[in-house]
Amino acid sequence: MKALAAALVLALSAALPAFAGPCTPSDIVVKFATVVSATDNPKGIAAQIFADRVNREMAGKVCVIVYPDSTLYDDDTVLQAMLQGDVQLAAPSLSKFEAFTKVFRLFDLPFLFTNLAAVSAFEASPAGAKMKNAMLSRGLTGLEFWHSGMKQFSANRPLVWPADAKGLKFRIQPSDVIAAEIRALGAQPQSIAFSDVYSALKTGVVDGQENTWSNIYAQKFYKVQDGITETNHGVLEYLVVTSTDFLNSLPPAIRRQFLSILHQVTVERNAAVTQVEAKSRAAILAAGGHIRQLTPAERAAWVKAMQPVWAEFRADVGPENIAAAQAIDKRLAAQTRGDGE
Repeated sequence: MKALAAALVLALSAALPAFAGPCTPSDIVVKFATVVSATDNPKGIAAQIFADRVNREMAGKVCVIVYPDSTLYDDDTVLQAMLQGDVQLAAPSLSKFEAFTKVFRLFDLPFLFTNLAAVSAFEASPAGAKMKNAMLSRGLTGLEFWHSGMKQFSANRPLVWPADAKGLKFRIQPSDVIAAEIRALGAQPQSIAFSDVYSALKTGVVDGQENTWSNIYAQKFYKVQDGITETNHGVLEYLVVTSTDFLNSLPPAIRRQFLSILHQVTVERNAAVTQVEAKSRAAILAAGGHIRQLTPAERAAWVKAMQPVWAEFRADVGPENIAAAQAIDKRLAAQTRGDGE
């Protein structure tokens, strides 16, 4: 009986809100679920800075609790939990919204964006801003785009030319675009949860993966790979998302302040991602990881190999969105070269 009573107490305790740290019973408690570390990943850092600011500036009104490293939900389950009211904020990578909209497939098209500056400019454009409202009819509201960085390939053997990937198994996020990208290389895509990637690489369940410098470093993928090829072939973006019902339930003044803080943190942290990524890249080298840089000819071969993927998904993402992204990327490249528009 004592054991049963103890178990009942634990169960009841688990069902009650956890008013940890600055939270009080009078606060609107916002659970922010992420799959990454809160200390060495751009998304995790941004989430914690946002929580700290809300808890300081909106004390007594709103309290944000960040749950890092998939301790609450992973990105494959968090959106359904959000619609059920079990979590209020998340920032999944854009490929996780496949069941809700196809428009974010744009960001997975290989070699569409040259760098994060072009990504930022597109997201701030009318075309990019419109995308955040693509899931309103499904009960989700996009709030802000967060950068993670440009993606690189790694494998258990050297990747220099596209043919080097042939026959390998690559871990990917559940994205039809990325799956097509891997198949264009003659390789096999396998969707595996982010939290399981290290063990999958280590045990040979998969041979390679694609990710940002910060994720490769924080998750120690470089320790179980032959090396990393600096392809910058794609961009890993997140969308801070909430349920439309939760957002509408906030009193107007609280909602405005909450969203204002989120926007300020977004601008600040997106601007810092390039530095975070460079630091992670340097840390990989310092830890003994091997990085391969492509020659112009080698890079051109990768671009050519994956270019057919664009045509396959043009209708899903909208030709006008591809055109807008290309125009922005071209304009910024021209400005960088100093040759005007």
